[in-house]
Amino acid sequence: MKNNIVIKKLFGSLILLLVLAAMSCKNENKSAEMEEVAQEENGSKSDGIKNAEDDAQYLVEAAATDLQEIEIGKLAQQKSSDPDVKAFGKMLEEDHMKSSAEVKKLAQLKNISLPGTLTEDGQKMYEELDEKAGLDFDRKFAEMMVDGHQKAIDKMEKAAEGASDEEIRAWASGKIPTLTGHLEHAKSLKAIIGAKK
Repeated sequence: MKNNIVIKKLFGSLILLLVLAAMSCKNENKSAEMEEVAQEENGSKSDGIKNAEDDAQYLVEAAATDLQEIEIGKLAQQKSSDPDVKAFGKMLEEDHMKSSAEVKKLAQLKNISLPGTLTEDGQKMYEELDEKAGLDFDRKFAEMMVDGHQKAIDKMEKAAEGASDEEIRAWASGKIPTLTGHLEHAKSLKAIIGAKK
């Protein structure tokens, strides 16, 4: 009889150990599954953050370009004696003022902060141009406008294709024709000024 009681106790303990072991395995699997889910969620969150950061960067760069073009356009109107350069400077100022207003409105909707002054590179370009006079000024201005507008078009094309936000993609697509017109105008101006002695 004592043997039966001991066997029953051992058998009960064995069953209890098996149940605990099974539960432990189940919890380990559950823990591994939860970790996997968390990693996936964090990955998708960081993808979302990365996309939002990229979208914000498109607007920040566009705002910086607008500020630069406005200031350089004003400088061209002040310093150049060439009527074509002055007219191009005026067009730049007006078109980029409109663009700047659009960027600010879109950034406000998306809760994105924009620069309010020229970037360090923009300031350097402005100062470099401001040091020139006469035909040297006109040549440097035209050269900067060709290079700058080509870079701006490249950035807008990248935003039009790569932005995760539909409104930013549409806005960028809409800016490309204006920038292309500026580039063509700048190339013509560069050729005309380059022919002058």
